[in-house]
Amino acid sequence: MPTVDEFGEQYKGNTIARRWFLQQCGVGLGATALNALMGPNVSAASTDPLAPKKPHFAPKAKKVIYLFMAGAPSQLEMLDHKPELQKFDGTLPPSSLLKEYRAAFINPNSTLLGPQFKFNQHGQSGAMISELLPHTASIADDITIVNSMVTDAFNHAPAQILMNTGSQQFGRPSMGSWATYGLGSENKDLPSFVVFSSGAKGPSGGAANWSSGYLPTVHEGVLFRSQGDPVLYLSNPDGIDAQAQRDTLNAVNELNREQLGIMGDPDIATRINSFELAFRMQTSAPDLMDISQEPQHILDLYGAKPGESSFANNCLLARRLIERDVRFVQLYHEAWDQHGNLKKGLEKNCKDTDQACAALVKDLKQRGLLDDTIVIWGGEFGRTPMVQGDGADGRDHHPNAFSMWMAGGGFKGGMTYGQSDELGFNAVDKKVHVHDLHATVLNQLGFDHERFTYKFQGLDARLTGVEEAYVIRDLLA
Repeated sequence: MPTVDEFGEQYKGNTIARRWFLQQCGVGLGATALNALMGPNVSAASTDPLAPKKPHFAPKAKKVIYLFMAGAPSQLEMLDHKPELQKFDGTLPPSSLLKEYRAAFINPNSTLLGPQFKFNQHGQSGAMISELLPHTASIADDITIVNSMVTDAFNHAPAQILMNTGSQQFGRPSMGSWATYGLGSENKDLPSFVVFSSGAKGPSGGAANWSSGYLPTVHEGVLFRSQGDPVLYLSNPDGIDAQAQRDTLNAVNELNREQLGIMGDPDIATRINSFELAFRMQTSAPDLMDISQEPQHILDLYGAKPGESSFANNCLLARRLIERDVRFVQLYHEAWDQHGNLKKGLEKNCKDTDQACAALVKDLKQRGLLDDTIVIWGGEFGRTPMVQGDGADGRDHHPNAFSMWMAGGGFKGGMTYGQSDELGFNAVDKKVHVHDLHATVLNQLGFDHERFTYKFQGLDARLTGVEEAYVIRDLLA
């Protein structure tokens, strides 16, 4: 009787050799055994990475709309009322204010610049809001204003990436990606994380702002255009009908599923999901993008105009996405970097955005969607109380104090939280760091930010990083 080795050699030319089988198929056998041990749900999860999931505890919110005012709006002209700054307009700041302070954009010889617009109290809460924001003033009792935000960065790209991903370094997952990773999606016909961009240009941090980083790529934000096909090449070319596309897709997906079963690579699952999603979007996307279906009073509420590309249209599209159970929608409006031309720049930017931001909150509220949707408004940092350089109409970057507002999703409306000093230079009461904001939003989505982790390079990585971060419970209803 031949030995095992002799048996292998004997049949090498005719069929699969034993050594080749063990060398080349060992990984596949291990994967098969592991799959059997872990149960039937593993395969389903690997082919549907966006299946709905339960968070750590019952969430107050299920969806997020992030209105990102890229370029950093001046809090001193909009939400942080500083009468003392007006009083000392044109004078040098106290030497004690800048003692031991070092930043590339702070010139100690620059004089203080008083607020360029008037503030008034609004709503039953008496919130102090600038005349630049009459529409935001009309929702004063629905929003939580935070005047004590602080960050670690004072250049646009790293500050934007920090605000979105919790790190100044490229390659980290964005808050939208964490949300879809933790909660999955409840809409199979649209991306779970959608991004729009308007303004003078795209955000300085680019696509890193909505990257999935080290999370599976299926959680990446999808950049939509606000008119026409939301993504390029969504429509079929001439000569290709739906059945031909479906047959081709079935064949490609079958090959991908075979490879997924062998390799277990999550990027293959992402590819399958992307192909199927694109096919379904050919039906769902045209209906989504057609805002002419909206009644005229809703178009007027937002200031939206069908067929145009605008921040107002994007806000209305955000509501339509939330109605369709899209998990995270982010709107970038890159126009707020007023180193000069402060007054005219802010007037234009507020004209372009104020009405639509307020309309979004009102519209969500009247439809019963605001209760479980968080709306966030803000930029990547603030602006200095000193004038820009030797000019007379600009402000520089400033990370030590800035303003944001939130609405819905369990945030406490009609509240102004924290404060900066009398000149608006430093946050001095109830500071809220970027990581604290992230921890608080995750809490509302049902996650303990310290336990909400992803194994990466041997570490339990998380949105809030390794620094201390706190849920700001005073902001919550």
